Amino acid sequence: MDLFIAAILGIVEGVSEFLPISSTGHLILTSHLLGLQHTDFLKSFEITIQVGAILSVCVLYWRDLLVKPAVMKRVALAFLPTGVIGLTLYPVIKSRLLGSPSVVLWALAAGGLFLIVFEWRYREGRDAVARTEDMTYRQAMIIGLFQAIAVIPGVSRSASTIVGGLLLGLKRRTIVEFSFLLAVPTMAAATGYDLLKNAAQFSLDQVQFLAVGFVTSFVVALLSIKFLLKFIQTHTFIAFGVYRIALAVLWVSFLL
Repeated sequence: MDLFIAAILGIVEGVSEFLPISSTGHLILTSHLLGLQHTDFLKSFEITIQVGAILSVCVLYWRDLLVKPAVMKRVALAFLPTGVIGLTLYPVIKSRLLGSPSVVLWALAAGGLFLIVFEWRYREGRDAVARTEDMTYRQAMIIGLFQAIAVIPGVSRSASTIVGGLLLGLKRRTIVEFSFLLAVPTMAAATGYDLLKNAAQFSLDQVQFLAVGFVTSFVVALLSIKFLLKFIQTHTFIAFGVYRIALAVLWVSFLL
């Protein structure tokens, strides 16, 4: 890896973290395309640069995170299922799932098909919840369970939480913004745990790569969030479902 490749991976992370297309899956495929060996450092790099994207949420939504206790309680409750499942399955996730293009491709294709079918059948109710503060604690917990599905690379954390929220009767913008907020404790915990176990092994050059990936993902994620909020005003997620399937098919057709 060099600084240029670190920046490329940061861009991929920033673009894909909050879109329903799986940032982890895209990082794995990009690393494979660039010919990078999926070492323990690269796996840690792919986890750690997500903090840059998370920081963009903190910048844009700091009021919700710091001065709205009702929102913070629901975010904390939704985080619990993912925290428990992620901590329990961490060894399996890092050793067997991260770095596997085949797992990513299957998850991208299946998730894309699900998104398309879901959007064709979904109709928003007149009583859909319009504010995060008005979500029930039960809804928050179930959304957390949906997010936990995304421990499988390629599933997409944002897609699973958004679909879960729509099924539970939240307005589209409400669950999209809640998905942003839920990313903060989720990815901070994943990164913190990984760094606690592996940071001592990083060289100075590797720390520089992490810094470049972090900054790049932060800047690009700011733009990605603003794009998604504007996009959902007039569009469903069918286009993302089509993209996921197309990417999986093209990859299998030309790169395997």
